Formats: sequence, structure tokens, C-alpha cells
Amino acid sequence: MKASTPLIGLLAALCISAAPAPSARKEQPWPEAEIEIFKLAPGRQEAFIRKLAQWDEVSAAGGVGPTQMYIHEDGDEWDILLLKPYPKVPITAAQQAAMDAKADQLGLKTGPAFWLEIRQNMASHTENKTNGPLSAAQWLGRLDAWRASHPEAARKE
Repeated sequence: MKASTPLIGLLAALCISAAPAPSARKEQPWPEAEIEIFKLAPGRQEAFIRKLAQWDEVSAAGGVGPTQMYIHEDGDEWDILLLKPYPKVPITAAQQAAMDAKADQLGLKTGPAFWLEIRQNMASHTENKTNGPLSAAQWLGRLDAWRASHPEAARKE
């Protein structure tokens, strides 16, 4: 899917508005998230969102928060943007068992059947791993620290 200036602006605004204060410990790993962008099949928006709500119920059964959903209002050709921060703590076997039980209770498809079903709702999809949210100052601080410890690679301006 072609990225557009409005979409890039939305992603930048999301990252900047949610960015935590700069950390004193520059060695900590940055938070990571997955961003998924969907262009949905005509007339399939409600079905997609209802299915997402069911999967949020599955996440809740394991003590995991819902996926952050953004719905297209204006701009480039996309319908839904999902922001999924990676968990800071790995999901335990007990959490996974609770989520599996909830998926079974709701009659949700998993494995290859999940992918066949979900694709009935979409025309196109992109998935991107990101670092963030973080501020521009945090990123520049990390860059400056790296350059200070790698003077041979420091860029001349």
C-alpha cells in the first residue's frame, strides 16, 4: 500500500502525542509496537470491526488490553489502522490457556482457517514493526550517544 503524507502525519502525531518523557537510562530497549493498515473489502467494514471486538474479548480473558483501532476519516486509501504495543512481559501459559478457552467459547477460527476468514474482509493489508512511542529527543539522544561511542562512524556536517 502506498504511504501518503496524511498517513505519515497521523503516525507521527500518534507517536509524538503518546511519547513518554525521555529516560535517564539510555540503555533500556525502546518500546516496540506493530502497526497494521487495512483497506477493507467493500461492505465488510462492520464484519471486520465485529471480529476485532471478539478478539479483544479473547485478549481480555488473558488480561491483555484491547487493540488500539483508528478508523479512517480523511486522506489516503485505508480504512482501519491497528496499533498493537508489544507486551512488556511475555504472555504466560495460564494467560494463553485462558485466551484459547475464550476463543473456543466464541467459536473463533484459529490457524490457517483464521487467515482464510479474516481475508474475506480485506482488500489489502500491511504490517510493520516499529519502535515507539518515543519522542524525537529520545531518538536523537540515542543517536548522539551512539555517535559518541563510535567516533569513526560519526557523520561530518
